[in-house]
Amino acid sequence: MLAQLGRVVLLPAVAVLVWAAEPQIMPAGDAAVWVERETYVMGTRLRATVAGDDAAAAVAAIEQVFTAVRIVDARLSTWRDDTELSRLNRAPVGVPQRLSPSLFALLREVRRWRDTTGGAFDPAIGALVDAWDLRGVGRRPGPADLVRARRAGGMERLPLDEIGRSARRTAAAAWIDAGAFGKGAALREARRVLDSAGVRAALLNFGGQVLAVGTGRDGTAWRIPVAHPSRRGLPAAFLRLREQSAATTAQSERFVEVDGVRYGHVLDPRTGLPVPAWGSVTVVAEDPLAADILSTALFVLGPDSGMEWLEHRPGIAALFLIERDGAVTYRWTQAMEHYAVGVKASEN
Repeated sequence: MLAQLGRVVLLPAVAVLVWAAEPQIMPAGDAAVWVERETYVMGTRLRATVAGDDAAAAVAAIEQVFTAVRIVDARLSTWRDDTELSRLNRAPVGVPQRLSPSLFALLREVRRWRDTTGGAFDPAIGALVDAWDLRGVGRRPGPADLVRARRAGGMERLPLDEIGRSARRTAAAAWIDAGAFGKGAALREARRVLDSAGVRAALLNFGGQVLAVGTGRDGTAWRIPVAHPSRRGLPAAFLRLREQSAATTAQSERFVEVDGVRYGHVLDPRTGLPVPAWGSVTVVAEDPLAADILSTALFVLGPDSGMEWLEHRPGIAALFLIERDGAVTYRWTQAMEHYAVGVKASEN
């Protein structure tokens, strides 16, 4: 079972990272044992670092986290045909599909976020994904194709029935892409698992979105790098997190090229067009789902409209990295000042 779920690393309170084929137990000064493991799920890597009273407890907690994330993936993945969301996406037009309580509640929450963001976040963009062939080699849709795809998009094309706990498609091309909320939903479940297991300190890195629980091995808040918008291996800022999740959205990692032009995978649901690669936005929130969704919505809005939207929501911690001519400038909300380090105040 352990080999199937990934490698195991046990870390003391102060030590360099040690990888081993077999677990190595190195008790920390505070009698805690740190275990780090990695798996591949939801099309990306999930790395879990967990502190436990002993190795067995820490490994068991990580196994529970991986299981919880796989359960969410089995509900939300649209890359597989056997998930609940995929079945809804393929359902005959006009035929209600009864949903599990978990998926129905999640879609209802997602719909509220669509309304709150004025449509900057709307995961029912499947028709646009198809029009741009973002899951294939890519294409530039013609004006008529783009109009048809936009008409088939939007959560209003998959209305929810509160009484019947069901949803139905009203357009043949309409489907929901979980890419902008799936990791956040999975990390929310992972946090519940960690709480139930009594884990007091952990860090989950899920394809760039992190969940920080308790403190790091040095007894202080976890130090999390924020990547440069286009040079992803280079940190442009750092966050200090404890009991929060941080999600970043940019156009630099997933894209297609059509006739020599690069188009990013983040689409603006309101226009049907790829969002320009202006930089990145990072959101910190206690709820991983909110962090995931808001980083997407604010990236779609852009730094100017995004900051304007945030003026009426002072509790949201957001950091914009704006890249122009190779230089990065920073803008952030007052709430982000609790977490961000390594940014230049003069550029706020």
